Amino acid sequence: MPTNLPDRSALSAVQKALQIEFADSDLLRLALTHKSFVNEYPDAGVESNERLEFLGDGVVNFVVARNLYRRMPEAPEGELTNRRSHAVRREALASAAERIGLGSHLVMGRGEAATGGAQRPTNLANAFEALSGAVFLDRGFDECEKLLLGWLGPEIDQALQLRSPKDPKSLLQEIVQRSGISPPTYRLADCGEQDYRNRFAAEALIDGEVMGTGVGGRKIDAERAAAQDALNNHAIAAVSRQADT
Repeated sequence: MPTNLPDRSALSAVQKALQIEFADSDLLRLALTHKSFVNEYPDAGVESNERLEFLGDGVVNFVVARNLYRRMPEAPEGELTNRRSHAVRREALASAAERIGLGSHLVMGRGEAATGGAQRPTNLANAFEALSGAVFLDRGFDECEKLLLGWLGPEIDQALQLRSPKDPKSLLQEIVQRSGISPPTYRLADCGEQDYRNRFAAEALIDGEVMGTGVGGRKIDAERAAAQDALNNHAIAAVSRQADT
């Protein structure tokens, strides 16, 4: 039976270190449990933090998006999207997790821990999202938002101080043309069954293949969203593979 699961006393110490008070400390334990521990101890009767990570991803994105929306009232959709992406990228979340000492509290399998898993950016970013999901469930949105804005304050400030990002259509075109492939093209698409009155849907195509989709109040906004989606979906790697063939 594993002995490295945190008991009530250990969880209290974690809450003190993170300056959080959970009503249900089991949620905190779950947020700290890496999948390697569950794989190593399948009979321990515990789950990994992956479901909380899924929830926390949405919470973090919403909190940052709302904060940027309020602080940048004149910024267009594409710029807000780029700045949010900068603030919530893996490296940013890992930096925030490291700053609050989250890695030292992670519950991992022996193999993962022995190979530096507690310092691995992916693990830290995932744990940060899981913790965010746990706080949201336990303390509600308002308190979760307050904590997240504190934890991610430096990353959000850095995103706000960036020089105005390039239009995603321009950026995608630059990347594609550097690879020797014809410039991206865009076409209108069906918005689907949802009510998108006065909305446009667009697809970004590279070498005839759909690489991203987007929706906007104007055709140009939909195309920019599709270009950003292509960038977010690692179109760069796909373009490179196409260029090599």
